[in-house]
Formats: sequence, structure tokens, C-alpha cells
Amino acid sequence: MQFIRRQSDWIKLRSLGSRTEKEYDLRKLKVAVLVPDGASDLPLKELGGMTPLEAAQTPNMDEVARLGSIGLLRTIPPGMSPGSDVANLSLLGYDPRLFYSGRGPIEAASNGIIVPRGWTAFRCNLVSTDGERMLDYSAGHISDDEANEIVGILSRKLGDSRTKFYHGKSYRQLLLLEGDYTGVVCTPPHDITGQSILDHLPKGENSARLIELIESSREVLSRLDLNSRRRKEGKLVVDLIWPWGQGSAMELEPFPKRFGLSGYCISAVDLIRGLARLAGLEFIDVPGATGYLDTNYKGKGDAALCALESGDFVFVHVEAPDEASHEGLTEEKVKAIERFDKYIVGPVLQFGEKYVNLRIFICPDHPTFISTRTHDSSPVPYALFGPGIQSSDHALFSEEEARNRGPHFDEGWMVMHYLTGREAWPQI
Repeated sequence: MQFIRRQSDWIKLRSLGSRTEKEYDLRKLKVAVLVPDGASDLPLKELGGMTPLEAAQTPNMDEVARLGSIGLLRTIPPGMSPGSDVANLSLLGYDPRLFYSGRGPIEAASNGIIVPRGWTAFRCNLVSTDGERMLDYSAGHISDDEANEIVGILSRKLGDSRTKFYHGKSYRQLLLLEGDYTGVVCTPPHDITGQSILDHLPKGENSARLIELIESSREVLSRLDLNSRRRKEGKLVVDLIWPWGQGSAMELEPFPKRFGLSGYCISAVDLIRGLARLAGLEFIDVPGATGYLDTNYKGKGDAALCALESGDFVFVHVEAPDEASHEGLTEEKVKAIERFDKYIVGPVLQFGEKYVNLRIFICPDHPTFISTRTHDSSPVPYALFGPGIQSSDHALFSEEEARNRGPHFDEGWMVMHYLTGREAWPQI
């Protein structure tokens, strides 16, 4: 497998593709980036040796692959953690090695929270444990109202002039601490389901303050009436906070300046909202978008069409395949991929039939394996259709098809330069 690595390679591979120059005008280019989070996976026994992408009925993604180009790209640079923060930063066209400072400051930006100089921002999950092992990284996907109540109590009991709690969305909260904690080793809670808490507590210099907060949160949360109600209703008890993904304040060059296109972002996840805000993209709130399996797929598809009508660029992110992977729900992951195909890719593809200058790019941000319930840093499949893109003929959208075709990209962040017309798409 040959990966394209350097800008010199771009110039050598320039080509107009299968359409003639008269059929489109890159000065009127529109770009739709559609991201089924964590959709890429390994072959599974329960699916007859197929991956969820192969098992799902995805006629629209298959059509994009057939009409255009399909290959692999790396969204996670070597040595970096395979998180959605790093991966989606790459898909938006920013080299994570230069711009990334941590997940916490991105989610702080999503909520309009300024991280002061000399402070560190953490993503702070509300989790459920049995006292020794991590049971659920999301506390049973706790509701916004319950989470907001808990964060208010944590602020009163544990907050002070050097410790600030902020409500995010569902189980995803924020913690700001005065001081430099960027060197502390923190483990994402979704990576340790069923594993020992003690073995994965924060480690390194300044970790004692974090461990103190985690232990203090257990005492505070054990007294909540809310938890008594949840226990009676058969729900998981929220018994701990889990800070991770820390970083200092982060800045991005505005997307319109960097790529010459202005537009919109659609997602139910604070992380993506934060990246959009930092990149200078407008954010569209979709009623019923939850960041979970029950998200409003059709609403996101409708919003994508509105964005393409009024702007040059739209980035649509759907969290559901990733959530299904973390919970080990194979059937739900297949269903999430099929809904993504029907309600988001389908309408955007129809829009492309009447607007010849539209490029449609489909790509998971990273693989999330059902077998391990965690992210992976291996390359992901992409499909691209639009002006200047040569047809791959009979390809389907799957990991195997992507491996056997191309082009392949070793540095995924460079692909946005191609999508936006900064460089001609390489033909092979």
C-alpha cells in the first residue's frame, strides 16, 4: 500500500479526472464532509466475518464510492492518542501535531468558556463504578437535567477559586483547574470499562490534586437524592467524576481564511461544536440530536441541505456508531450506519445530482472496535465524489475495498487541501 506523504507528490499527480473542465467550476465549489464516528471496524464472527460497514445496507455510500474515489487515510499521527478530538481536527484540515493541545479546551470552547492563562481544562465524565471497577463511562447516558443538577452540587461542594466545574451535555462535563496539569497521565474512561479504577487513576507530577477530587466526588455523590431515585428506577448510580483529556487554551487559524470556504458544522457533541467554534464555522443546532443511538438523523440531513443551499461547506458528524462500539452493540452499530446512509448521505447525494460543483467526502474519524470497545489509530476508509474526481467504477464503501484501491494518505489533515480545490485530487 503506497501512501501519499509530501506536497511534491500532490503536484506530480495532478489530473482533471473523469469530467471535462467545462462541466464544473471549482470557483463555485461546495464541499460536504460526512463523518460516521467510529464506523470503521474489524471483521466480526457475529456478522459472518464481515465488518459492520460491510454488513450494513449502504446504497448511498456505495454510490459515492462507485462514482468517485475510495481509499485509506490516517487521521491519527504516530504517537498521538486515537481520540475523536485529534481525528476530527485532522478531518477539518489542521495538523494535530501543530494545533492540538487537549480535548478539555476544545469542549470549553464549545461552551464559550475561556481557559485563562495558567489554567488547565479537563473533560470530566460522570461515571458509574462498583467501587473498584469502571462500569459505565456515561453513567447510563445520564440526562442533561440530572447532569446539570449534579454539576451544580459539585461546584458548591468541591469548587473554589482554583477549581471550576461547568455543565456540558449529558455525561460530558468540564473541569478547570488553576495550574499546569498537562503532564499528568489520565486515562479516558471509555477505554477501561470493566477494569480496575485504582490501576488507572491519574499518574505523574500534580496528579495528587486530581485523585483528591475523584475521591471527594464519591463522598459528595453518595449522598444525592438523585442517586436514590435512580437506584429505585433500576438505573446506574452516578458515583464518581473522571477527569481526562486535559490541555491549555487552544487556537486555530480560521477555516474560511485557511481554505477559502465558509460554512457550517452539524453535531450533537460538544467536542465537535468546540472545533467548529475554534475554526470559525457556524454551528447548526438540530432538535432531537442527542449524540447517541436515538439521534435525529433526518434532522441532521435536512440541516445539511440548508447549509449547502446557503454556504460553501458543511461538516456533519454523527456519534452513534462510536457509541454503539463502546457499548459492544454490534446490531445497533449496523443500524446506526444504515441510518447515517439513508438520512444523511442520501439527501446530500441527491443535492449533488443537481449541483455539479459539489464534492461529497465520507470518512469515519477513527476506527472503534466492537471487540475492544475502544478507538484505534489505524487508517480509515474514505469515499469522495464530485468534480475532478475519477470514478473507481464498481467499488463499495468498506474497509477492504478501500485497502485495495486508492489513493491513500499518510497524513489525513492534508486531504482538506484537495477537497477545497487548493490542490488537484491525485489520480492513480
